[in-house]
Order: sequence, then C-alpha cells, then structure tokens
Amino acid sequence: MNADRPRTAVPTWRPVRGGNAFEITVARLVQAIKLGLVEVGERLPAERELAERLQVSRVTLREAIGALREAGYLRSRRGRGGGTFVISAVAAGRVAADAGELARQMGAELHDALDFRRVLEPGAAGLAASRPLAAGDRQRLVACLAASRDRDPATRRVADSRMHLAIAAASGSPSLAAAVADVQLTLDQLLGAIPVIARNLDHSDAQHTRVVDAILAGDAASARAVMEEHCDGTAELLRGLLG
Repeated sequence: MNADRPRTAVPTWRPVRGGNAFEITVARLVQAIKLGLVEVGERLPAERELAERLQVSRVTLREAIGALREAGYLRSRRGRGGGTFVISAVAAGRVAADAGELARQMGAELHDALDFRRVLEPGAAGLAASRPLAAGDRQRLVACLAASRDRDPATRRVADSRMHLAIAAASGSPSLAAAVADVQLTLDQLLGAIPVIARNLDHSDAQHTRVVDAILAGDAASARAVMEEHCDGTAELLRGLLG
C-alpha cells in the first residue's frame, strides 16, 4: 500500500463523535493498523490531514499518537522523510498475550459484556443520585473516588473497581450491585492487561469525579450521562485494542 495515496475512502478515518475523542482516536488508529489500512513500515497520513479527517484537534491527535508510541504501535521520525510510522508486527501487537487470548475466548461475549455494562452502570449511577444517601454512603463514595486516582499499576485496577462497586451499592439495590460486580469481574482481566495510557487515566479520573459529584448533588441525569460517556470510552479502547 502506498502511504502517500489519497485515503478519502478509508472508513476508519470517519469523523470522531462523542465525549471520548481521545479514546476513539486511539481506537481508530489501532483499527487502521490491524486492518492493514496502514501497514507495517508505512507512514500515517500527515497530522493536519488526519486531524481534519477525524475532525479532532491536533492536540488530541498528538496525544493519541503519543499513547500508541508508548504502547509499541508507532514510531516517529523527524527531518526529511520523517513522520509517524507503524513499526514491526511484533511491537504493533504488544497487547499482553493473556488479554488477547482471553478476548478471543470470550468472542461475542466481550461485546455483550460491554453493551450490558453500558446499560447497567449508568442506571446504577442515576439511581444512586436519585435517592437520599446516608452519611456513610457519601463518605464511602468520596473515599473510593480518592483511592481510584492511584496510578500504581499494582493497585489501580482494584481501586477503580471498588469505586464502581461503591456507586452500585449507593443505588440501594442489592441485585444491581451484584450485577455490577459480575460485569466488573468479567472486564477486570482485560482492563488490567491492555497498555496503560496515561491520558486515558486522566480522562477516566475526571469522569469518575464528575459522576460522584453528580451523585452527591442528587443530579441523576448528569450522573447517568457521565457514566455512559465513561463506559463508552472504556469500550472504545477495549474494542480497538482487542477487537
């Protein structure tokens, strides 16, 4: 494939929509690599062109490209003949082997789990915001939110799951809390094994804060909407990196 030929017909470069521009951009770039639309050794379209096609800011595009450099998909070179290139097939596939194998074993179940979570967890957040919370529930949410900002890879996933479980518990529905626990367990190994992307963690932390703030303020509509956005961002990364 010629890296310099027009790419107007490439569907992967369709405009990014929604509140997770960074995650969707990462997913689109990974999908392009996996589908061979940009092959190993080829250069990505020029930054200005790609940002226009995706309809994202150049800052967002640079952050996505930087994240995929860290994850081993891309390498950038300066100077004449420079640009951002897809690197070797081994490096480009450097998602942890156990995560890739688990995703293959799950098959359609992975997409079902992501769809189920997208309905379940926003509902839990909205319900938690709609009921009067005891002081203990409020304190638990604040404490779990603070702990979820931990960047230590050894404890981050557990703290993140605990925060989601605290939101589900605050809904007051044991059945809902049990279902959230099940879906968190299903996705935990995958989330723990994909490359750690600092910009995604920043975005996730900000969304967690907005969800908890909405719950504490009794704003059910906002709690639900932000949790939907959060679930969508996670789903984009998993589908892009493991799909």
